[in-house]
Amino acid sequence: MPGYGRGYRRRGRCRGRRWVEQLPETTHFKPDGQPQIPTNTVFLTVEELEVLRLVDLEDLKQEEAAAMMGVSRKTLWNDLHRARKKVVNALVNGYAIRIQGGDYIQR
Repeated sequence: MPGYGRGYRRRGRCRGRRWVEQLPETTHFKPDGQPQIPTNTVFLTVEELEVLRLVDLEDLKQEEAAAMMGVSRKTLWNDLHRARKKVVNALVNGYAIRIQGGDYIQR
């Protein structure tokens, strides 16, 4: 049967779009004293920044933040964990952070 079998199907569901309320004004951060073009950069998506903003800055509960972004609590938790790990990696190792990309819908 065409369309079935090895190589035709992806595992799991497609990643859904997240709702984002605020787009960042500043999209690049670098450690003080680093060269203009940093060699190591951590890329954070707009959705990951929105998760950090809602949960860590706005102090929303995960259920509330998930509802605002149009995803499940588990999906929000996965995004939050991934974003925190990237930010900590950049802070500990002195990497630049660039916010770009993602698949989102602006509210």
